[in-house]
Amino acid sequence: MTGFTFETTPRILCEDGAGARLGQLAAELGVKRPLIVTDRGLVAAGALEGALESFKAAGLPVELFCEVLADPPEDSVEAAVRFARTHGADGVIGLGGGSSMDTAKLVALLAGPGGQTLTEAYGVERARGPRLPLIQVPTTAGTGSEVTSIAIVTTPDDQKVGVVSRLLYPDVAVLDATLTLGLPARITAMTGIDAMVHAIEGYTSRIRKNPISDSLALKALELLAGAIRAAVADGRDIAARRAMLQGSLLAGMAFANAPVGAVHALAYPIGGLFHVPHGLSNALVLSPVLAFNQDAAQAHYAELCRVVAPEAVGATTQAAAEGFVAAMSQLVADMPFEQRLTQVGVQRQDVERMATDAMKVSRLLVNNPRDVTHQDAVDLYLRAL
Repeated sequence: MTGFTFETTPRILCEDGAGARLGQLAAELGVKRPLIVTDRGLVAAGALEGALESFKAAGLPVELFCEVLADPPEDSVEAAVRFARTHGADGVIGLGGGSSMDTAKLVALLAGPGGQTLTEAYGVERARGPRLPLIQVPTTAGTGSEVTSIAIVTTPDDQKVGVVSRLLYPDVAVLDATLTLGLPARITAMTGIDAMVHAIEGYTSRIRKNPISDSLALKALELLAGAIRAAVADGRDIAARRAMLQGSLLAGMAFANAPVGAVHALAYPIGGLFHVPHGLSNALVLSPVLAFNQDAAQAHYAELCRVVAPEAVGATTQAAAEGFVAAMSQLVADMPFEQRLTQVGVQRQDVERMATDAMKVSRLLVNNPRDVTHQDAVDLYLRAL
């Protein structure tokens, strides 16, 4: 590599209890009428209490949009944008998982003065600014959306499409591990594997892999591999939760600059057609894709093995790569979620359409260490059935 660019969120605050400082952070950005974008589950769980008190203390009248849906469909995002405009919001806080943060990104973009529609923004660097001030607060350790320049939307025909623009990097990312305490084991596992896939695919990205993203991906994978079992076993383990959040953030920084590949491309049709959570969709195809890529990514997999399973490194590069694939496959198998595509409703007759849809995600497939044909996609899905 002779040159590269690296971009990320300009300010990151990692501090237990930092959710109670959101009012202050919004005020520092000049926000007068903040809007929190979240989901009903978090509201019901009382996760917003500290944040709401902080806006009251800062003298800021805050509005709450809590109708975010998983894998946000177009009409859900557009409803959030209308809500923001109706209430005159001049700043947005995304608080929740990836769906809430992705929705918040698009609200900040589309409720701003640019006057752009959602469909006009689809694609790479088609978004127009300026956007509203934006703060992102993850409550799961998985998507890394707080440090990425992409928001994923589900279209009416069940396609996953993205808005990709540097305008979507928030002004501030807030990591507060206390907001993730008690997260159910299944969600912890799904989102944790998602973050690990970000690190793996960022590290093996064919086109934009670079020294900064490599360093971040390695540290991310080290943190995640070291904490995921403890976080899944005990939802109140604050040290494990903190490590998962930090690992997710570092993985997000890596893949935002060295984009993901075939795991994500094959996962999108699973989520879009069968409404499977994104992290689980990734997990279901991870082992087949790792095995498919093993020869092409052998040296990289050997390096990743040192942080995931140092005991499996072995005497040769090939042995280390095999050890990495085996260790990741075992980790997925040990997680408390579905293990086969058939368990989430996929049947053999669905595979052809899924492969066709996956091949449309060319912006990701070009990053994969090995070229993927339509037949390859069919074969990978069949292995995951």
